[in-house]
Amino acid sequence: MKIRIVDAFTARPFAGNPAGVVLLDADGFPDEDRMRQVAAEVNLSETAFAYPLPPGAPADWALRWFTPVTEVDMCGHATLATAHTLLSTGAATGMIRFTTRSGVLRAASADGGAVTLDFPTAPLAPVEPPSALPQALGAPVLGAYDTGRNVGDLLVELPDESAVRELSPDLAAIGRLPHRGVIVTAAARDRTGGYDFVSRFFGPAVGIPEDPVTGSAHTALAPFWSARLGRTELTGLQASARTGLVRTALHGDRTLLTGHAVTVIEGDVLA
Repeated sequence: MKIRIVDAFTARPFAGNPAGVVLLDADGFPDEDRMRQVAAEVNLSETAFAYPLPPGAPADWALRWFTPVTEVDMCGHATLATAHTLLSTGAATGMIRFTTRSGVLRAASADGGAVTLDFPTAPLAPVEPPSALPQALGAPVLGAYDTGRNVGDLLVELPDESAVRELSPDLAAIGRLPHRGVIVTAAARDRTGGYDFVSRFFGPAVGIPEDPVTGSAHTALAPFWSARLGRTELTGLQASARTGLVRTALHGDRTLLTGHAVTVIEGDVLA
């Protein structure tokens, strides 16, 4: 198996969010244990596995995503990394349709070498914040929102950008919450700084202490901030150690996520 490491939601190497990308033959996915072992060995937040579907199928490629410990229903940055790999190697051109556990997802080349993903918009529902949440985060909570089945995270609004950037949560406590992970967010301190909102993502329950740039989270962040800022096109900065920018465009029940990607490593799975 050929494997690549691709940095997603960045235009430069060693930034954004790295994902493993394994392109398979048309025979289909290998044994699930095999994919789990590869993902655990790669030890990035996600490793994507994809194989081409025959003509006439409802999509062009089948796609699955694994963290080091589990399979997930949706992943944005590893989908971007997979689309970048297909487009940059000539394995696909134009619009690419992926069949996934979240339905058919689309990706296409955008201006300047970027890639645009077409994902379902997360249905936000206000919820009572878990009583343990403020202590687990170490910060006051302005509100909490369920993000629906595909995303499966808790979206939490914090008072300001500094609170998001300076957060040092109790990851063990976060991992005990009944969600895949926790998205924390606040409005940008300076709207002229190139982004409209900031966020971070913590998913210790699925083997991701902190994710560098989380595409799927932006299908919830886009409607959340579009409603507050009165604009359907926004840019989010994920304020992790590696950082990354995600351009979002809200179109009702679909959200477009646009970003760059860079291949940094190519190799083979030998074992």
